[in-house]
Amino acid sequence: MHSYIGIAFYRAMLIKHGKQWEFLKNKFESEQLSHAYLFSGNERIGKNAFAGEFVEFVGCRFPDLMIVQSEDGKEIPIAKVREVQNFLSYKSYNGNFKIVIVEGAHLMNQEAQSCFLKTLEEPKGQTLLLLVSSKPEMLLDTIRSRCQQIKFFGKQVENKDQTEKDKESLKGILQVAGADLAVKFKYAKSLDFEEQKLVEILTPFEKYLRYLLLKKTGTDEKSYFSDIHSVLENYPVLKLKGIINLTEDINNKLFFTNVNQKLALEVLLLEI
Repeated sequence: MHSYIGIAFYRAMLIKHGKQWEFLKNKFESEQLSHAYLFSGNERIGKNAFAGEFVEFVGCRFPDLMIVQSEDGKEIPIAKVREVQNFLSYKSYNGNFKIVIVEGAHLMNQEAQSCFLKTLEEPKGQTLLLLVSSKPEMLLDTIRSRCQQIKFFGKQVENKDQTEKDKESLKGILQVAGADLAVKFKYAKSLDFEEQKLVEILTPFEKYLRYLLLKKTGTDEKSYFSDIHSVLENYPVLKLKGIINLTEDINNKLFFTNVNQKLALEVLLLEI
């Protein structure tokens, strides 16, 4: 039986993600659920909550549920995936599904993804794996091919604390955009990457660039970036797309390799 919060959420679900809910509900009721699904879509649009509500709907409860999360936006190591494998090696306590939700699945590092692939290839019993990601392109092709992808749509819900953190992280890089090389390299040298990881700067920077691109192409997109102004607003669409691709590539390398953060930033600064 759903809690009061669950009922309220269920009603909202039918409005916001109704097609996705009905699809999974019908698959469950007809006993045709796949063993793995990939929930993809923008950040903070309810994918994690949706996964949690669906788990409750199918009757899975502790200790047959395991949730894997990143710690403070860091990569998910192989040790976490081995915990998943160990969890799935035991029979269901309640005689129902054993379910694993991987929130921010794209944060699994390369070793973790390779290890997780084995779990996808050899599912045991009534196992259900729910991968949730805002960047599914960062997952191995072999992982994506073994999951049924369900896309979620909608604008992300703004978090006031995150909004202010994003704006603060953007200040430095936007101030040196368009400046000469000496100024840019001085900025890169001034950063302490032990105190602030480069990904914490580039993630909001990529969001800001995408906002500018939408604005350039005539999309009336309301955003908390609307009151931020920089020289990047004057860049043509092709230039913005190139910077977005480079930023995304650097972000991927930051997750999967031991790339030199200062050098990676300097490469990006050369383009802006």
